[in-house]
Amino acid sequence: MECSTVDVQHTAARDNTPSRRGFLALAAAAGAATALGGLPAFTASAAPLRPTASPMLSAADAAKNQLWWGAPGSAKSMIEQGLPVGNGRLGVLASNDPADELLMITDATLWTGGLNDKLQSDGQFPYGRDDFGSLTMLAQLTVALPDHDLGNVNNYRRTLDLAQGLITTSYDISGVTYRRQIFASRPDDAVVLYFSQQGGGSYTGTVSLAGTHGESTTASSAGRYTSFGASLANGLKYGAAVTAYSGTGRVRVDGTSIAFSGCKDLTVVVSGGTNYVPDAATKYRDPSLAPERLAGTKVLSAAGHSASTLLHTHVADFRGVFGQLDIDLGTSSAAQRELDTLERLRARHRDDVPDPELEAAYLQFGRYLMISGSRGSLPMGLQGPWLDGNDPDWMADYHTDVNLQMNYWMADRAGLSDCFDAFADYCLVQLPDWTEVTQRLFNDSTNRYRNSSGKIAGWTVAISTNPYGGGGWWWHPAGNAWICQSLFEHYEYTQDRAYLKKIYPLLKGAVQFWEARLITTTVTDASGAEREVLIADSDWSPEQGPLDAKGITYAQELVWNLFGNYRTATEELARDAAYRKTVDGLRARLYLPVVSPKTGWLEEWMSPDNLGETTHRHLSPLIGLFPGDRIRPDGSTPKDILDGATALLTARGMNSFGWANAWRSLCWARLKNAEKAYQLVVNNLKPSVNGSNGSAMNLFDIYEVETGRGIFQIEANFGTPAAIVEMLVYSRPGHIELLPALPAAWAASGSVSGVGVRGGFVADLSWKNGKVTRATLKSVGGRETTVVAGGASRKVSLKPGESVTLRGLG
Repeated sequence: MECSTVDVQHTAARDNTPSRRGFLALAAAAGAATALGGLPAFTASAAPLRPTASPMLSAADAAKNQLWWGAPGSAKSMIEQGLPVGNGRLGVLASNDPADELLMITDATLWTGGLNDKLQSDGQFPYGRDDFGSLTMLAQLTVALPDHDLGNVNNYRRTLDLAQGLITTSYDISGVTYRRQIFASRPDDAVVLYFSQQGGGSYTGTVSLAGTHGESTTASSAGRYTSFGASLANGLKYGAAVTAYSGTGRVRVDGTSIAFSGCKDLTVVVSGGTNYVPDAATKYRDPSLAPERLAGTKVLSAAGHSASTLLHTHVADFRGVFGQLDIDLGTSSAAQRELDTLERLRARHRDDVPDPELEAAYLQFGRYLMISGSRGSLPMGLQGPWLDGNDPDWMADYHTDVNLQMNYWMADRAGLSDCFDAFADYCLVQLPDWTEVTQRLFNDSTNRYRNSSGKIAGWTVAISTNPYGGGGWWWHPAGNAWICQSLFEHYEYTQDRAYLKKIYPLLKGAVQFWEARLITTTVTDASGAEREVLIADSDWSPEQGPLDAKGITYAQELVWNLFGNYRTATEELARDAAYRKTVDGLRARLYLPVVSPKTGWLEEWMSPDNLGETTHRHLSPLIGLFPGDRIRPDGSTPKDILDGATALLTARGMNSFGWANAWRSLCWARLKNAEKAYQLVVNNLKPSVNGSNGSAMNLFDIYEVETGRGIFQIEANFGTPAAIVEMLVYSRPGHIELLPALPAAWAASGSVSGVGVRGGFVADLSWKNGKVTRATLKSVGGRETTVVAGGASRKVSLKPGESVTLRGLG
């Protein structure tokens, strides 16, 4: 049965880039139906508004934010060599092989497992793919072009356009230039591949869609697409569909695949999803939703438009988010610019010569991944929505002892506050189950971390969490406080009182948990005086040392921060004044860490001895330095505490896993040690070889779990960009410091615009010879702050929406 064909309009060669004002208007229109945080999962949605003018960047403007490679990715190494696209829920890795284009497609909600609410005999939650669950792949899509064997190809090049969310592959065969574009559209909720050519060529081949759980692909009754659908063992329904069309040649569904021949151009559209819904009351399912049928509806809807229309709709939406921050760290050499991305990584490591444009591109790559992986669906776990199989390490879950939080350290800093919604919404949705399970199981006799007081209130989490309210591995008592720190810091950036009201139950529940958990002990200070303090009950400093230590620094710092943030929230919302006083009293009695007389380090445990690994990857005892800021090099912190924190950070070393290097860089930036902060950024740009720590060909961060075997963990791809921003701007409510840790490599000249600032501002700044030449501050809700740079300071008072430009701060 033949499919009807639909004309495809080719993108005009001339530059139709509208004015900035015109672009912002069309981007707003295109995104109106698909605002960030709008669609919670795979749902039917209104047709998006289409831009009336081309939003495409000119070639020169696009080049600034492009990465490129001179070879395709291998189907056997997709996690290191595939290029990622995503629409916030669907994540895709593309091989860009001329003859066999392979797309590995992951839906962020396709999870096995469930609530997992029974403890094992040792007090741990089960932690397997069936009980706790795992993120899994949705589908594989293959476009086979038998006449396009790589051996016959010349001038091969593939490009990842970070600003426009677009993969472009081009190559020549027998005088014909073939070109394909791949993008994941949020407005159309579909992945699109568009094949075109210049020089009289054509395409003949097949499109094949396959599930990854043994499903059967079939043709639709009308023969317009192929699809599959099934249910996991936990009852979650899922499905996917693909269609193809061309303005020339022949396209037809042929059994379980789509065959095409003699097509001068070809558009392929694939979509899919699950019936997951973010609602604990429905057990996270919508039984009325039929994913396979909905996927078919979505691909046919998209296929009613030309490829250029789909592309323009996508780019208008994507650029509207990506364009909120711009950065210039200096000019790279002509020789560096001539290298493809892999060779550029190798040269940076081999020659140890700064490559400021590559370093800026790494930041923008992190922002690209954030936009592609965190818009209106579940938050990103250990791999985001980019898998290459159904057995990811640690189930690609949500680790609550740094990894989940690090994934979102960059969002507000780097002009992507709306992408944080996925994190906040996840926590709000999980709260009913987190609360019920905590109050039912936390004080179970098998739990080694149960409250010795026998009291229980509020909620907490396990080290690993899933999207069904479930936990895995050990309980993580302080995990609630760290989650709340991230949630509250987002409020500090946005000053959004409606958001603060929304997260208030999370804050209060965590505070109530700690009110029930804290115990009293007596300590002796340096003068020999004794006093009673409150400390955390038995816990484990992630992920090392004694399993049952009381008063670990990690928990003490997080609870101190939690209680302070709770006070601010109650004042802002004018509620719970009496309970606020109770919590203030608890905070005043909290034990805070001291420096060991043996090691000279800030103590990780309430012991002068080092009870763990000196160079351990986690910086848990330094959480008061970053992401907290109780420990600061501004004279407010006692010198012995600051020196002890610095000594401990020094002892932890400069070479670790990517995410651990990123955390170290952020800590050194807080201490204003620009060169150490920068060196750790550079360390993460080191090419990964045979699974070693470093950056893969596609810039994914590789974590060496054992000699010769590395895995992808995404948090370094966000933590490292966060460190780059932190080197340029430090902020806390009421205080902004510009260029606190500017390294020599970037000092000659540079600029950044769109940096989020705690207290409710956005900052733009430029510098020359290490000094600020101009800074503009705009209020997005903030009113008063102090701006510091180069020893000078200015007090600023603004109303929301107002801005001020400052000069002479250098």
